[in-house]
Amino acid sequence: MEILNFFAQDAGTDVMLLFFGLFGLILVLIYLVSGIKIIKEWERAPVLRLGRYQGLKGPGFFWIIPGIDKIPSIISTRIQTYSFRSEQSLTRDNVPVTIDAVLFFKVVDVEKTILEVEHYQSATQWVAQTTLREVTGQVELDEVLAEREKIASHMQEIVDEKTEKWGIKIMSVEIRDVVVPARLQEAISRQAEAERERRARITLAQAEKEAADGMIEAANKYAKSPIAMELRWINLLFEAATEGGATIMMIPANIPIAGFSGAGSLGRPSGDGGLPPVGVLGLKKIPTKDKKKADE
Repeated sequence: MEILNFFAQDAGTDVMLLFFGLFGLILVLIYLVSGIKIIKEWERAPVLRLGRYQGLKGPGFFWIIPGIDKIPSIISTRIQTYSFRSEQSLTRDNVPVTIDAVLFFKVVDVEKTILEVEHYQSATQWVAQTTLREVTGQVELDEVLAEREKIASHMQEIVDEKTEKWGIKIMSVEIRDVVVPARLQEAISRQAEAERERRARITLAQAEKEAADGMIEAANKYAKSPIAMELRWINLLFEAATEGGATIMMIPANIPIAGFSGAGSLGRPSGDGGLPPVGVLGLKKIPTKDKKKADE
């Protein structure tokens, strides 16, 4: 019996040792596995060992010492966007406006971003908002409405200068919308309408001037060449007769001579040659009774 009890005690001890061994092995495996980290291609992980900066890890698979090494945050190196607006910013001419804008920025130096600023995204956003109000106060309303690209470029330079020491690069700033008070929208509309009316009148006056110059030039050419004037009259009569489907055509009695003279120069009557400018069809004037008696 004593022998059996001895072997039973040895077996129980072995089971307990085996159990504690397996338990310790599981704890070691859990400890080792807890130090395994995997991050994406565009991410970087700063490692602090007992509070001291050790460097960057990633992308992909890496291992840190659990309990000793710490990763405060994962930094993305892709372009990030932030949409913001300035509530009732005053322009230089004291007009309240609300500007909607979008900021595009990127972390280019992860080490500076970790060591120089806390919560770099919030810091960049606040800098963008305050800069937008500052830039808006330096320009007038007309510039805000007409020169958005110029204002956005100026704002980008200012924000980039402030965030450069944080390892952040401002890629661009885009102004999406400018909202003015309702009481000013009507005044702006009237101003735009008046400007369009002014341009329309200037264009009409310029067209009238060009038409007058063309008419003067044509008149000078017709004065130098009476034949051209006669041909133009014939062309006008032809167009009036063929266009519009009119059956009755009123022709003035003092039209230019539209015939040729055998004795005179081309297009000019000599003696009784040619067709006088009297009558619808260019016929000679019918003699009166007194004229007939005088001829007899």
